[in-house]
Amino acid sequence: MIQGFLALAGLAMLAAPYGVAVQDAKPKVAAAKTKAGAAKSKRVAAPTSKAKPKAKAVADAPKLQPSADTLRVHDWVASAGDNNGLPYLIVDKPHAALFLFDGAGKQLAAVPVLIGIAPGDDATPGIGAKQLSEIGPAEKTTPAGRFLAKFGLAVGKERVLWVDYYTSVALHPVPTGAPARKEKRRERLLSPTPDDNRITFGCINVPNAFYTRLLSPMYKKKGGYVYVLPDSKPIEEVFPALHVQTAVRTD
Repeated sequence: MIQGFLALAGLAMLAAPYGVAVQDAKPKVAAAKTKAGAAKSKRVAAPTSKAKPKAKAVADAPKLQPSADTLRVHDWVASAGDNNGLPYLIVDKPHAALFLFDGAGKQLAAVPVLIGIAPGDDATPGIGAKQLSEIGPAEKTTPAGRFLAKFGLAVGKERVLWVDYYTSVALHPVPTGAPARKEKRRERLLSPTPDDNRITFGCINVPNAFYTRLLSPMYKKKGGYVYVLPDSKPIEEVFPALHVQTAVRTD
């Protein structure tokens, strides 16, 4: 369907620490208010690289194959210009994979991700005003949908890419603190299947090298779009424009 996008490029995953001091990000404003009041997908883990940070792709990154739904959403975004010329990424929750595209629709990278521990496509109302300790197991979801993501501050003045600020869903590197090590987040990211990639409070965790070398430079000026595929909802319900795409193709 889109032959050029089946050639997958990625980035080596490094163990270098990143300054995310929280297990999952919380908005600075939301925290202040609180105080006041699975389809399987094989993949190959890349060896640790000792190369100095440099914005380039490498051939030995994890090989991730886009699913039919990923290709379908990409086809719609690229043909309709839904990204308004900004970079965009597609998060395939069922396969725990992320695919990054530039503003023209060219695929630049494909990496594994960690997502919310609970399957689900909607955020709990008011969850952005809760502290992490107040969030129940069933509320730890990564919501599906189309989001305009921009950088901002989380609690502790950490800079993260907010996918949806008001529901506290951010995209950031895998944390390196003791709680993350206990949960084996890095090991989960490197595992050969997506079965153990659900571990976060709802945020999207990505490899450090991918975030610092490629995604952050692309999104730091004007932001970009994030399309999160659903776990259980029909994909046309999450992205209604796909109804039109289907109708055009069947005429």
